Amino acid sequence: MTTKSEFSADEWTRITRAPFVAGMAISMADPGGPIEIAKESVAMLRAATSPTSREQLITEIALDIQAESQNKQNPLKGYKPAKDAPGTLAEQVLTELTEARDLVAAKATPEETAAFGLWLVDVAQAAADAGKEGGFMGIGAVRVSDREQTMLDRLREVVSAG
Repeated sequence: MTTKSEFSADEWTRITRAPFVAGMAISMADPGGPIEIAKESVAMLRAATSPTSREQLITEIALDIQAESQNKQNPLKGYKPAKDAPGTLAEQVLTELTEARDLVAAKATPEETAAFGLWLVDVAQAAADAGKEGGFMGIGAVRVSDREQTMLDRLREVVSAG
C-alpha cells in the first residue's frame, strides 16, 4: 500500500493536480463559454473528490484535493501550459499527465497505478459529460463533442501506457 509519505512535496503536488489537468484537457479540446467551463469545473471537482477506487493512495489524493478545495487553494498549483513552449497545448497537457502517471508507477503497485489512470479518465469524462457542446440554444447539441472524445481517447492511452 502506497501512501503520501513516499512522495516528495513536488511529486505530490504534481500527482494531486493531475485530475484537474485531465479535466483541463477536455476544456482545452473544445472550449465552451463561461457556463460550460463552470459546469465542467464543478463536475471535475466532484469526480476528483469522489473517486470510484478505494485504493489507499487514491483516497489520500482525493482527501488532499478536498482539503485544498475547502481552503480555496488553486488546484492547478502553478501549472500552466505555455503557448510558446514546444508542442501544442494538448501535447503539453498529455505530457504532464504521463509524467504524473509515471511518478505514481515508480512507487505504487500496478493496481494503484491502474486505479490512478482510471480515475484521471473518470475525471475527464465527468468534465466532458458536464455540458452539451455545439448546436444553437441547445438544439442539435451533443453531450461529448468529437474533439472531447478524441482527447478522452488520447488521455486513456497515455494514462494506461507504461
